[in-house]
Amino acid sequence: MGDLGSIIKVAGPLVIAENMTGSKMYDVVYVSEKRLMGEIVEISQDKASIQVYEETGGIGVGEPVFLTNTPLTVELGPGLIESIYDGIQRPLNLIYEKSGDFIARGIQVPALPRDKKWKFIPLLSAGENVQSGDFLGYVDETKLVKHYIMVPEGISGEVETIAEGDFTIEETIAKIKTDKEVLDITMLQKWPVRKQRPYCQKINPVIPLFTGQRVIDMFFPIAKGGTACVPGPFGSGKTVIQHQLAKWIDANVIVYIGCGERGNEMTDVLLEFPELKDPKSGEPLMKRTVLIANTSNMPVAAREASVYTGITIAEYFRDMGYSVALMADSTSRWAEAMREISGRLEEMPGDEGYPAYLGARLASFYERAGIVKCLSKKQDVTGALTVIGAVSPPGGDLSDPVVQATLRVVKVFWSLEAKLAYSRHFPAISWLNSYSLYNDTIRDYVQKNIHEDFFALQGEAMRLLEKESELEEIVRLVGIDSLSGEERIILLIAKMIREDFLHQNAFHDVDTYTAIEKQYRMISAIIYFYNQANDFLNHGLDIKQIEKMKVMEIIARMKYIKESEIYRIENISREIDTELEMLKKENEI
Repeated sequence: MGDLGSIIKVAGPLVIAENMTGSKMYDVVYVSEKRLMGEIVEISQDKASIQVYEETGGIGVGEPVFLTNTPLTVELGPGLIESIYDGIQRPLNLIYEKSGDFIARGIQVPALPRDKKWKFIPLLSAGENVQSGDFLGYVDETKLVKHYIMVPEGISGEVETIAEGDFTIEETIAKIKTDKEVLDITMLQKWPVRKQRPYCQKINPVIPLFTGQRVIDMFFPIAKGGTACVPGPFGSGKTVIQHQLAKWIDANVIVYIGCGERGNEMTDVLLEFPELKDPKSGEPLMKRTVLIANTSNMPVAAREASVYTGITIAEYFRDMGYSVALMADSTSRWAEAMREISGRLEEMPGDEGYPAYLGARLASFYERAGIVKCLSKKQDVTGALTVIGAVSPPGGDLSDPVVQATLRVVKVFWSLEAKLAYSRHFPAISWLNSYSLYNDTIRDYVQKNIHEDFFALQGEAMRLLEKESELEEIVRLVGIDSLSGEERIILLIAKMIREDFLHQNAFHDVDTYTAIEKQYRMISAIIYFYNQANDFLNHGLDIKQIEKMKVMEIIARMKYIKESEIYRIENISREIDTELEMLKKENEI
């Protein structure tokens, strides 16, 4: 690393330097004697525009620029899980120990610990032929994640030596003899964040990714390897939903990116996750989580890089054959960072000042999701990367360019409504505006593994909710007494679906997470009540008697039934029949 150029202009996070001949786009550079990290985003003749990831106050014209000749990369290896990074993979806990509450400018701390020893257990032996992506062995990183050490990209040959034992990530664990040389292999790999990690082939996503959130799993499911968008106005619960998904989603590894969010929201994550238990293993959720915290008071340029840092780490675990879920909260802040940098570069603005390449950047980010057949030939593994991005349009305006560009590439739309949030209905996902394009692809799996009439019940419940919205207009104009008995039952059942099924308390020990089997039985009980009540109504029972049935309270409390007592939900159908028969006898029908 040597002096290559000197600064001729400083405009916030954008620095322009001259005498930069030989530098390349997206190369990392260090600006001034303070060694502030930056990235080249534009080259014109011998001048380069540098996006600096740290505060540039006090930097002046004539100061030097140091070139590394490498793009922005992340370190991949044991030590990622349970880590908390900023947008350019600096470990915040280690920085705190060195510089206190705020990140000192120019501070450089390795992303992965260099002194910690990991017990490496080989899966191959000397003499075997390997190629990129093959598993050499593994490290038990946490109780929940077995960290496989893979042959780096572009390397193939014969394993000359491989050793079991305790190693740091920089010590040689194996030697691979290629056609040209013998290479030392360590547990540490590096990867440029803007480059997608390779795989053999993409597979159509056909397996649902259950979240434990009833409105999502029952009505608007996402597939493993799928993409989803959660737009909503301020205060509608985007971050709460992202937190719920990060806690309970059926994935092996979680990567949570707090991209430009408020610091107190990231604090909630940092305080909650070590306390929360993984529903399957009982271990703390942090033991399968990587957190990237680039809060709104951190430099704007690092925010633009944070989503790439996160998705590269997610792809790395996907290549081990894991199901990985990535939460980006929020991509609007990422787009705003892009807009600010673009404005300083004096690029031609597009819609609402966003750069013309906004749609292409969003698409390239979401396209890195998917379920793939991994490179490894020796271990036939399939990995999945699911991406769920929150969007914060100003005033909740869904015509915002970021929302529209996102909806063009994702297949699930969970529309948050402030009206629902203000009425204390959470999750505040609108059942009338949201959609999922995965219903058809996951249909065979769901009907085979859960129940064959799952989608019939889903369709009937949605029909009732849609009919309710039509009838509400009539009720507002002329009152509920103008409705027929059949229409009043629709209103009654739709209210039960909304309040007893869709409404979910994130802070209740039982209600915060609902397994898909319990969800199916809950909606079955409600639809069974609708069908039986309708039948008895047609035989002369009074609608007012049905509206006062005691079994409705049992239905309202079934969400609090523990998984171990799920059989109690099936008993509700018998209680419905018993009470209806009693009403029938009382009325001598």
